[in-house]
Amino acid sequence: MIGFAVVGYGYWGPNLARNIAEIPDARLTHVCDLNKERLAKVKARYPTVVITDSLEDVLRDPHVDAIAIATPVSTHFRIAMQALMAGKHVLVEKPMTSTSEEAKRLIEEAARRNLVLAVDHTFVHTGAVRKMREIVENGLGEMYYYDSVRVNLGLFQHDVSVIWDLAVHDLSILDYILREKPVAVSATGMSHVLGEPENIAYLNLFFESKLIAHIHVNWLAPVKVRRTLVGGSRKMIVYDDLEPSEKIKVYDKGITLSDNPRNSGEKIYEMLVGYRTGDMYAPELDITEALSRELRQFVSCVERNEKPIVDGNAGLRVVRILEAATHSLAQRGRVVELGQARMIA
Repeated sequence: MIGFAVVGYGYWGPNLARNIAEIPDARLTHVCDLNKERLAKVKARYPTVVITDSLEDVLRDPHVDAIAIATPVSTHFRIAMQALMAGKHVLVEKPMTSTSEEAKRLIEEAARRNLVLAVDHTFVHTGAVRKMREIVENGLGEMYYYDSVRVNLGLFQHDVSVIWDLAVHDLSILDYILREKPVAVSATGMSHVLGEPENIAYLNLFFESKLIAHIHVNWLAPVKVRRTLVGGSRKMIVYDDLEPSEKIKVYDKGITLSDNPRNSGEKIYEMLVGYRTGDMYAPELDITEALSRELRQFVSCVERNEKPIVDGNAGLRVVRILEAATHSLAQRGRVVELGQARMIA
């Protein structure tokens, strides 16, 4: 039985606590938060759980085997490092840390102590994204593009920009479904609230191949949209996370290219483009709650000393892209090589 403590009971903490409490091989032992009203709600719902505003008390308790961190991004490194040094396994909310250097230090500490370090990239554990990875690997053909719109009205974050809040979801999805990793990024955006981080942004990711990824994120949209288009040489995918049932639709549509040689003095090749239109189907998806699946996998990794699907290295790769995008944003969209971003950070 894995004893779990949830640190941070704001927006995401209640979801973590609920799912942990429902896992047969886990036990919710502690909830830690600085807000007394939040702790009172915990006590009303989970009478046997220890509530505290002291992280030190949690880390000292031998009944706590793992810590789930759902606090502001700026505190992730400090809390996660303290937990690892106390011998606790760690699941940290996205994004993993504020800098890639912090992420690397957590990875090194977890490895040194033989502890499980996982990052809460929840979308990776959804049935839709897992199916999308399966299609990309087995039926999409050559990957052409990933085009995502992730917009809504709020919730404004005061410590991070919309890139670090919303774009991180698409970056984690891309990291999971693709074998190829981006080599450069450009980003443009704007803040419309004085003194606050950017609330709208556009990211472009570049790869060694002809694949390109575009991500649009926005806290000022009048409607909520969560739609992604994925195009390949053989199939195309529409992923709409707001669809109640058919979140993934696969289209047998695309183009066919052929060379038509013509001779007029010298050999000239004219590229012909043909259009292919086939059927659409909506594959059956696993409807298990993503966070439940993620936490159950984390518990299994702790018990068996295995590496989670989204480990510290996956979290680090995403943070490196976020850093590069932030540098690009400050320079009005200049393309930043990911290697350069690591040197600047």
